[in-house]
Amino acid sequence: MEMHDAKRVEIIIESIMERRLTELLTKEGVTGYSVLPVKGGSGRSGHWSRQGTVGRADGMSAVVCLIREERLDGLLEAVLAVLTRHIGVVNVTDAKVLRAERF
Repeated sequence: MEMHDAKRVEIIIESIMERRLTELLTKEGVTGYSVLPVKGGSGRSGHWSRQGTVGRADGMSAVVCLIREERLDGLLEAVLAVLTRHIGVVNVTDAKVLRAERF
C-alpha cells in the first residue's frame, strides 16, 4: 500500500487559547485537526493537574494536525505568534498518511 510523507504537528496550549489556535489553523489552510484534553503533566513550573479545576482557563489542550511538509514553516510561524505570550509547547514529527489529497 502506498504511503505519503506528512508532518504531524502537536501543540499543547492553555485551553483558553484553544479557539484562537484552531481559528488560526483554519486560516492557514489546515483542513482537519483534533483537540484533546490534557489531564496533567510536568514542565518548567513543576507538576500540574487538571483535577479539581472548574473552568477552561485552568487546563491545557492538545491540538494535533497533519500537514504537507512544504506548508510546515508557514504554519509554525503563525503558531509562534499565538504562543509568544502564552504557555505552549509545539512538537513536529514525521508521519505517513494513506490519503495525501486530504492534507
